[in-house]
Amino acid sequence: MYGMSRDVIERVVSMRGRLHCLDRIDPARCALLVVDMQNYYLKPGFQAEIAAARDIVPAINRAAGALRALGGRVIWILTAADGTDRDWSFMHECLMSPQRRARRMAELAQGSEGYALWPALETQPGDLTVVKRRYSAFIQGSSSLERELRSGGIDTVLISGTSTNVCCESTARDAMMLNFRTVMLADALAAQNAQTHVGALTNCLLHFGDVMNVDEALERMSAAAAAAQPRTVPVNAKF
Repeated sequence: MYGMSRDVIERVVSMRGRLHCLDRIDPARCALLVVDMQNYYLKPGFQAEIAAARDIVPAINRAAGALRALGGRVIWILTAADGTDRDWSFMHECLMSPQRRARRMAELAQGSEGYALWPALETQPGDLTVVKRRYSAFIQGSSSLERELRSGGIDTVLISGTSTNVCCESTARDAMMLNFRTVMLADALAAQNAQTHVGALTNCLLHFGDVMNVDEALERMSAAAAAAQPRTVPVNAKF
């Protein structure tokens, strides 16, 4: 399941008494966070291309359309490099070569081709776009995401996008520790290879939240939405 070993699944069930900690997901209090689905990460020729990220576009579009229809929010999270070479100097100066740093700064500058959202993604006017400047969208100084979610009454986040084991996992970890009900959407996430993808999902399922496929999450949202509908009484009903 999700590429994880039987041992991992058994450990989760032993820890929680069940595999999934969320039986229902209230769509009215839920946001789909689509992380870093930008040309810089998807388009061939860009420095951080993750080819597998192109394959998850249909799953993200399907999840976004269904959540909107059920009354939830869709939030596109975009990484911008502007200024980060100064206030995130350890990453840029110690963990990157000068050549790689220069390309990142140029290809993720706001307004550049690399910064733009991948064109096959289906956005809507009611969606929200949030700009982040760290791996996690929640860490202090990265973005306005937490404030936007709190003000919108959101308590549940579905994490999608790329890379599973870097920005998506970082965002999921911080979401859980800020007390958001956190779900990683396994088939709407992508990494450089299957091993790192499954490793991140495994870590999140063991310690930071839930892991589901898009269909599993939609099933729980649909059930919650149906249960919230007021019951109607036929006009000719007799009591």
